[in-house]
Order: sequence, then structure tokens, then C-alpha cells
Amino acid sequence: MRKRTEKESVIPKFADEQAEADWWASEAGRQFLTSRPSGKKLKNSAGSKLVTKLAASQSVQIALRLPSPDIAKAREIAERKGIGYQTLLKMIVHEGLRRVDRQS
Repeated sequence: MRKRTEKESVIPKFADEQAEADWWASEAGRQFLTSRPSGKKLKNSAGSKLVTKLAASQSVQIALRLPSPDIAKAREIAERKGIGYQTLLKMIVHEGLRRVDRQS
């Protein structure tokens, strides 16, 4: 069993949400998550403002019908990124809404 280094066990400080999202999607972010014992939750003081904000926000369950090829593509991309496909879809919707809002 490999022993974790200090660098692997600390979430870095981020300049903005985009930098944080990029880190979580990177190999370093995936390594951080896979090196943690399963079931162990992140502390809010771990330095992740985005994760803290998303965890604090309330989610509303909806039903959304998407074409099968879109779901398959989302699963493929999510697997490459090391995240769940529903998480990926939520990230895409969030970013798309922010982009449209800036254009308005």
C-alpha cells in the first residue's frame, strides 16, 4: 500500500472557481479523491470554496429526457474525467447558464 504524501492530502488554494474546477478535473484532483479512504467527507475548511458552496446549495430533483447518444457521450466524458455523468451534466448546465447570463 502506497503512503500518501503531504501534497496529495491537501487541497490547494484557488484564485477563482474556474481554477478550482480545472484542478478537480485534473489528474491531481482525481488522485486526491482516489487516495482518500472511502466514506471520508471533505471538511469545509479544506480550502475548497466551490465544493463548500455547492454542498450548501439546495438541489431540486427534476426529470429531464435526453437522447441516448447524449447520455452515452456524457458517460464517456465523465469516465475520462473520473467523475459521475450526472455531476458532469450538472457542471455543463451550470456553466452554460453562466455563459448565457453573461451574454444577456
